[in-house]
Amino acid sequence: MIERIVVRTTIAGPWGPIHIAATAGGVIAVEWMTTRAAFDVSLDRRLTRPAARAGEMDDDTPRVNLDAAVAALEALLAGRPTTRELRFDLADRPVWDRHVLEAVALVPWGTTVSYGEIAQRVGSPRAARAVGGAIGRNPISLLIPCHRVIAADGTLGGYGGDAMGSREDRLAMKRELLLREGVAVGRSGG
Repeated sequence: MIERIVVRTTIAGPWGPIHIAATAGGVIAVEWMTTRAAFDVSLDRRLTRPAARAGEMDDDTPRVNLDAAVAALEALLAGRPTTRELRFDLADRPVWDRHVLEAVALVPWGTTVSYGEIAQRVGSPRAARAVGGAIGRNPISLLIPCHRVIAADGTLGGYGGDAMGSREDRLAMKRELLLREGVAVGRSGG
């Protein structure tokens, strides 16, 4: 485990509170459809010590990254692209996941790509399922826009692993997030 100082906050979202955490390295976590206590436990499990709360530190860098994340999330939820450059702290993720999530982070606002396209971008063109696994483990959801990754046939594919409600609920959220970006996607067939 890597020890780093983390600041956290919570903002209102369309499906309930959105919990956000950042380090000096960048945004480290964004979770929704969970409680603050569950978010804290999840994040603390990834760190060597409990993280500081916002306002409990002298170093401004984590706070600047947290503020940038909040601004980007508020823009996304309002249907506007973010104008701020975001940094992500993926240091505790496996190498494969980092490569996949870095590629997903580059998918532009208002566009979609397939799991296979991401596999090609990371140099493993036959690894679309493994890409899906890495995306399902995305600890910075919404800001690393896994909702922009869809099935090769142009349907939604999946969304959110098993973390949030039923499969239909998760796909409805993915569809709504894409519509906020002006993207209409066909229904998933499964």
